[in-house]
Amino acid sequence: MKAAVITFPGSNCDRDLAVAFEAAGASVTRVWHKDAALPEGTDIVGLPGGFSFGDYLRCGAIAARSPIARAVAAHAQRGGYVLGICNGFQVLLETGMLPGALMRNAGLKFICKPVVLDVATSDSAFTGGYQSGARLTVPIAHHDGNYQADAATLGALRDQDRIAFRYGDNPNGSRDDIAGILSENRRVLGMMPHPERAISAAQGGTDGAALFGGLMASLATA
Repeated sequence: MKAAVITFPGSNCDRDLAVAFEAAGASVTRVWHKDAALPEGTDIVGLPGGFSFGDYLRCGAIAARSPIARAVAAHAQRGGYVLGICNGFQVLLETGMLPGALMRNAGLKFICKPVVLDVATSDSAFTGGYQSGARLTVPIAHHDGNYQADAATLGALRDQDRIAFRYGDNPNGSRDDIAGILSENRRVLGMMPHPERAISAAQGGTDGAALFGGLMASLATA
């Protein structure tokens, strides 16, 4: 499987994400934000965490206008897989690949700590490595992770089983305790917690590894 990990000015989790993909068996190409196309044969695109363009406008808003963002959106429209983590989730919302918005944390403070996540659905390539209802411990590190959406959008996410992860103890005020959501075709996942920081005992836990392992297994049989 071929993964492309995008780097924007200010990305700081791109290497971590590449390592996580590689540990799961993917061949990874690092892609700069000014590139206009993804590598040939890309199966999955990873949008990493960090502070793209210093978050000088809205988090992810400038990155969403980068040349590579158009290629990522086209990849998603063709049915390709995309994983956006933290700032990558913000970019997915700013490009319209996922619905809703991420606001300042309810406490108006940057939060960096392990949190408990509940797997809300196992019916996706990203969550198929877990049982629905499983509890994971995965780190978060964000200032603008408070997921908000209107009632119609929240209703659609619930009714279509598109909430991927919920917080066990909501750290940021997100509606419905949402920590991650899926696109309508279930091939785009945006999430605030960092599974790439929980793939090895050396990182303090391995609960994120099954996301990458399950994803690779699903893509191999697709």
